[in-house]
Amino acid sequence: MIRRLVIRPEAEAEMTEAFDWYEERLPGLGASFLLCVDAVFRGIVRDPQRWPRIHREARRALTRRFPYEVFFVEDEERVVVLSVFHAKRNPKSWQERV
Repeated sequence: MIRRLVIRPEAEAEMTEAFDWYEERLPGLGASFLLCVDAVFRGIVRDPQRWPRIHREARRALTRRFPYEVFFVEDEERVVVLSVFHAKRNPKSWQERV
């Protein structure tokens, strides 16, 4: 069963911030970042239990080209993206969202 993808506003803001940062460095790189994150989202929706639990019920999927982690929780009907998180940041900030 394909679950519905829900992206929390905090995760949306993190993606926007990363997009802007990459676009400032090199035009088009921000779009590549979003495509990479979208590929992770598609994989998560298809098979959310493929990724390991990291904190309580939260799971983590890694992006390939960029140093970002996608943290999410799932239930029978949906996958909720909690954070699109740079790997070098302090994990305490996303853990409060679980």
